[in-house]
Amino acid sequence: MNANSGKGFERSAAILARAEGGDLERSCKRDAIIAAPAEDGIERLEARFSGNGFSPHRHDTYALGLTMAGIQTFSYRGASRFSTPGRLIILHPDELHDGGAGGEDGLTYRMIYLPPEKIMAATEGLARALPFVRDPVADDRPLRASLAEALDELDGEMGELKRDGLIAEIAQHLVRLGDAQGLARKSFDRRALGRCRDFLEDSVEETINSEQLETIAGIDRFTLARQFRALYGTSPHRYLVQRRLARAKAMIANGETLAAAAMTAGFSDQSHMSRHFKKTYGMTPGRFQALTRPRRTAGTGRFPSGD
Repeated sequence: MNANSGKGFERSAAILARAEGGDLERSCKRDAIIAAPAEDGIERLEARFSGNGFSPHRHDTYALGLTMAGIQTFSYRGASRFSTPGRLIILHPDELHDGGAGGEDGLTYRMIYLPPEKIMAATEGLARALPFVRDPVADDRPLRASLAEALDELDGEMGELKRDGLIAEIAQHLVRLGDAQGLARKSFDRRALGRCRDFLEDSVEETINSEQLETIAGIDRFTLARQFRALYGTSPHRYLVQRRLARAKAMIANGETLAAAAMTAGFSDQSHMSRHFKKTYGMTPGRFQALTRPRRTAGTGRFPSGD
């Protein structure tokens, strides 16, 4: 990116060097998650696990990552996959997968979660539908460089200028690596679907029905459901549940109780939230709470040393 400073490039190169087998400052002795501040619907994190980290679950976003240390194993689209340091993970929205460490030394990886509407906006003129990369493990150097820069400095926000530039780069790489069928012409009422998405975003605490969305979009519920999934990678219902979960997860990470997070996020009760939380994030809210507690306790934005 032209706007980046020399220091930015040096930091990105350092991340690549560590991921490709250089000295890794953080060991894999203790399971933990460190999350960067969420910004504009985008999440970034570094995770460290030994054994099975996540049970089968789905995201409503693209999940793009860099294996930093250890062997990253997961099941995806009916096959077992693995990634070693320096390799990339590319998961499409709404695809079932799990994850964990493939060796005794544990696993460290970094991920960025990009809403499909960001990718769709960034591929305007390049693709007619969401790009789909068939192989979830890649060795593409240009995409690796973009992800390394996006996953640098997790203790602060990227900022709008850097963030938008990186989204554009990453989206272009996904189109380049994606299935050619993703370029097939599709006719979407983007404004109508955008109104539905905004309504769902603003209505997480409410009970939403198909008639409301039909009225907002001006198209029938089945056409709406098909077009919404094609444009945003998931169904309207799952999109609403994901927004509720995102709110609950942020509250839990900030120290709120599970019961209060469930109620504020629009779930009927804590049990209801827990079922969806595990399906989406591959772990219970209680385990997520325990994994993020070291960061809140330390107040430094960094992992404990593990010594």
